[in-house]
Amino acid sequence: MEAKTGRSELTRAAILDTALLMASAEGLESLTIGEVAKRLGMSKSGVFSRVGSREALQKAVIEEYDRRFLQDVFLPAMREPRGLPRLDAIVRLWLQRVRDIEAHTGCLYCAGAFEFDDREGPLRDLLYDGIMRWRATLRRSVLQAVEAGHLRPDTDVEQLVFELDGLFIALMRDARFLRDPRAADRTWSAYRRIIRSYRAPAAEAAKAGD
Repeated sequence: MEAKTGRSELTRAAILDTALLMASAEGLESLTIGEVAKRLGMSKSGVFSRVGSREALQKAVIEEYDRRFLQDVFLPAMREPRGLPRLDAIVRLWLQRVRDIEAHTGCLYCAGAFEFDDREGPLRDLLYDGIMRWRATLRRSVLQAVEAGHLRPDTDVEQLVFELDGLFIALMRDARFLRDPRAADRTWSAYRRIIRSYRAPAAEAAKAGD
């Protein structure tokens, strides 16, 4: 029984891998039980028995993307000290994930936001929740940087979060559509320039003295 359960979990993982690649490159609406089954050489019933309906498959793909994003970006960054070191780590890890994955496959958050921008329903809600959790993490990290004295007390937190989030939307367009190999490097340079504009005088002086 355990071996059978293990094989079932491995098959489900293969289904989600394939479906996630499809959704990132072609959109969530591209996902169908039949197409995923075809790409994996499985029967439709075999895919359905492991993920359920088409909407359940789409939901599982969004949840899997969230899980991987958390694992690759958020969790490692939380090991860094609060404040600017943690915010820097988030951005570095985010850029690394783009270099390793999204530049080749696409970003489900970015693509999904445009795909579902004028459509209501549970899939839009799920994407929205994932994006808002991401922005909440950025917001919390910026606030901690202000509290630690790394950024100015009058920092407009919402504006800075908007600017950081916007950097990665621009990055995905340049990396994917324009195929600019320097897109990630340009994004890091832009991030550092933005952060310098928000740095607290004392923190800037300390950095200059290092």
